[in-house]
Amino acid sequence: MSKIFDKTLDGLEVATQYRDLKHKIVSSNIANSETPNYKAKKIDFEQALKRQLDLEKIRQLSASHPNHIPVGGTVSASARAEIYEDPDGPVSNDGNTVDLEKEMTRLAENQIQYKTLIQLINKKLASLKYAVGEGR
Repeated sequence: MSKIFDKTLDGLEVATQYRDLKHKIVSSNIANSETPNYKAKKIDFEQALKRQLDLEKIRQLSASHPNHIPVGGTVSASARAEIYEDPDGPVSNDGNTVDLEKEMTRLAENQIQYKTLIQLINKKLASLKYAVGEGR
């Protein structure tokens, strides 16, 4: 995003991308719940986002002079998360590891979190709109 938007919006953008990816993975698991030998996939959303936002380094670094280059890392929209086979899935007689009930729960939870992110983005943009237009 451009300089007009802050790191919060950049972080929200990356979070929505991860939520979209998680939706695709869980949907794929549900679609393949009866496919023989299909191994359920999983993404560790929180760890991937934490790595992307680089929270540990942000807390450890600081500029000691106003003319120093600001620290705190940037958020990249091209971030990639690791997709791996779910090691906790039960194995059925046909070798499939999809637990349909768990996947449906993950899908519903992810949808709620995605909607929450969209609401946060809308509120942030509304505050910018207010500042530009009506906050004279």
